[in-house]
Parts: sequence; structure tokens; C-alpha cells
Amino acid sequence: MDYPTMTPIQKAAVALVAFGPEVSALVLKGMKEADLERLTVEIANLRDVPSDIEEKVLEECSQIFMAREYISQGGIDFARTVLEKAVGSGKAKDILQRLESSIRATGFSLLKDIDPKQLGGFLQNEHPQTISLILTQLPAQQAAAVLAEFSPELQAEVSLRIATMEKIAPEILREIETTLEGHFAQAGVGEMSASGGAKAIAEILNLLDSTAEKNILQSLEAEDPDLAAAIKNLMFVFDDIILLDDRSVQRLLKEVETKDLSLALKAASEEVKAKIFINVSERVASMIKEEMEFMGPTRLTDVESAQSRIVEAVRRLEEEGQIIIAGRGKEEIIV
Repeated sequence: MDYPTMTPIQKAAVALVAFGPEVSALVLKGMKEADLERLTVEIANLRDVPSDIEEKVLEECSQIFMAREYISQGGIDFARTVLEKAVGSGKAKDILQRLESSIRATGFSLLKDIDPKQLGGFLQNEHPQTISLILTQLPAQQAAAVLAEFSPELQAEVSLRIATMEKIAPEILREIETTLEGHFAQAGVGEMSASGGAKAIAEILNLLDSTAEKNILQSLEAEDPDLAAAIKNLMFVFDDIILLDDRSVQRLLKEVETKDLSLALKAASEEVKAKIFINVSERVASMIKEEMEFMGPTRLTDVESAQSRIVEAVRRLEEEGQIIIAGRGKEEIIV
């Protein structure tokens, strides 16, 4: 075995064997089936690997990992500068060339540094389906900021499309990336997939201000009531009670039957239980705990139903302005 003539797949096989079975299993788990098969065959065909070859392969892996880290910190130019100081210009160039196909920023990754107002202005004349797909590729915080730049009608249309979006073919993504790259930078195209769904739009709506959120949900309810309900359920789950301030928890408990509360807490986290118990008297806390024990084994569906009723009370009280959920959209101003 001669190091200069080794193929990337051979180097990968040597590296995985050197990493050991636990690390190798984690790497293989995330690979495509075709690549997994090729790599497995290569590992099976490995014979005794000279220690100097193994050392060079691991050194190359270390350099590539280091280069990726530098790129993520400050981009390619930053990585090049640091690597040149560390290993010399020739070696740095060689490392970056090996990473060429993966270090070039894709059309989607280029968007992360663009001001939401600018990005919203650029996207507002695009087809709603295109906008929806692009927003699913952004962090929820940035997607929410961009969505806030649109008209209420476009917000509702885009939200509906995100909520009903399924997996997108890679070729469609590449076509959109090419368009984005033409506007924002010269870059390569990476392989990726996109998926939306109720969870994706719920995460975005959670970060919008309440007015925009309410308008979007009303439009969704008119279009698809079941979908709107699913999104609402994802926007505030029972464990999110910890986001309520103490005053809001106390207000909520006035709307909740003790039996429902006891039932809901059967499958709650210790953090949620603590949040509830510090907002009731010792007598009430003891009564709830006793009722939980008296219930014995309980069907999960019954517990979830009780939790859902409490979540509905939370949403209603929030809509009426009687409670505050921390971390929802813009910072709350308390007067």
C-alpha cells in the first residue's frame, strides 16, 4: 500500500479502522446506502496497514477537520490564513483543495448573513412555494424575521405551504441554489434535502410577534382547520409551562380542575412539577401528590388528554392577554 496512490475511499477505510468500532459506527450510521456499501467492502478488504500509512491518513483527517472548523469560524479566507501560518502555504493550499467541493458556500448557506429586510425584499416577489422552501433552509429565528417582512396575505400563504411541505427533490433544490448563488455569490452546489411540516412552521410562528402569528393562524384555520390545530399544538406543549412566569402559572391554575392537573402531572417532567408546586399552597401540593398516587397506573392517552386541556387554557389566556409566555417573539414589555 502506497500512500500517494491511495484513493479517498481507501483512506476513509483506514481512518475508520483506526478510529475504532464505536466511532466508526457513528460515522457509518449517517452515510448513504451506496457509500456505506462501498466503504464496508473496502474495510473488509483491508489487510495489515503499515503504521506510517495509518499515521499519514490520521494526520490528513486531522488537518481536514481543522480546516472545516476554521471555515465554520470565519470562512475560507480565514481558514487559509490560519492554515498557512500553521502548516505553510503549500500544505494549506493542498488541504483546501481536497475540501473544495464541500467548503464552497451553497446558495442557502449564503443567506445566513443577509439582513432579514434585504432578504425579505428579495424574496417577496418570488413564488410562495419558492419562498417557503428557502425559509425551511434557514434557522427558525431568521426565517421568522424574514416572514415578518411580508404582507399578511403572503405570510399566510407561505406558512400554509411550509406546513404542508414534504420532501423536496435534490434537483429542485439545486436549481433554486443556482438562482440564489447568481444573486449573492459565486459558489458551488451542495447536496441537501428540505422538509417542512407543521413542526417547521410552528417553530417559525413561535418567534413572530403575536399580531402576525394570530393573522397567520386565522388564515390557516380558514384554509385547513385540522392543520391549524396541529400547528397550535406544536407551538405550545405541556412542558412549556416552565416558560410561564409565576403569576401566569397562578392565573392558569384557576382555570384548571385539580383532577386534570393531577392527571397531567403523571407524565410531566420534574421541572414542570416543580413549577406547579411552587405556585400552590403546601396543602394543595399535598392534595395533588396524594391524588396522583391514588390514581395508580394511568393510560397515557388519558394523561395526554388532560395535558391538552391545560394547553388549550394556556392558549386562551394568552390570547386574552391574561398570561405571558416567555421567549415568544419580541421581548415583552411589562408595565
